[in-house]
Amino acid sequence: MSYGFLDIAITPSVRAAQAQMGADHTWQDFRGHREFDRFTDSEAAFIGERDSFYMATVSETGWPYVQHRGGPRGFLKLIDAQTLAFADYRGNRQYISTGNVAANDRACLFLMDYARRARLKIYVHVDILAPGDDPALTAQVTDAAYGAKIERIYRLRLQAFDWNCPQHITPRYTEQEVSAAVAPLRERLAQLEAERQELRARLAVAEGDDKLRR
Repeated sequence: MSYGFLDIAITPSVRAAQAQMGADHTWQDFRGHREFDRFTDSEAAFIGERDSFYMATVSETGWPYVQHRGGPRGFLKLIDAQTLAFADYRGNRQYISTGNVAANDRACLFLMDYARRARLKIYVHVDILAPGDDPALTAQVTDAAYGAKIERIYRLRLQAFDWNCPQHITPRYTEQEVSAAVAPLRERLAQLEAERQELRARLAVAEGDDKLRR
């Protein structure tokens, strides 16, 4: 049966390494169906929650380059079941990923959810467009509130994706996630403090009345 991501990832040298480690039959005898050539609602929700991802490309000289891409939550847009896109903002102006993609349009994305120990890996073919090449697409990926200059649009054509196991993913939490988690505690503390102040005020009134009675 098909296993789309591994159909791409497993090359002869990878099979040799699997055979050396006694793991070749694990994947040669795979009987399931994991073609994963279209995003479902599950992937759409996961992608929409991300505020960063890692993208790997390869240069003409064969050297890989992994870049961290970040932006507002949901800046990586699901255009349709087989297409992603994001706005490429002005950065350090090295343009390594952009140059690599011009020579070889293949890329691999890793999307991480450290809090839930989940990761989604995606093989894509990349098109790079100027903002004016496709006004509708540019409008879809533009976040006016972000305030950064868009230099180009990355359009990513899905080849295959897969979910990784959570093993060795250390849970980590963003400031926003921590704030949301402790919000009920802050509210409870504020309530208790208000109650304490009210009790102190009542006690002060009671002590004042007691002095008057004396």
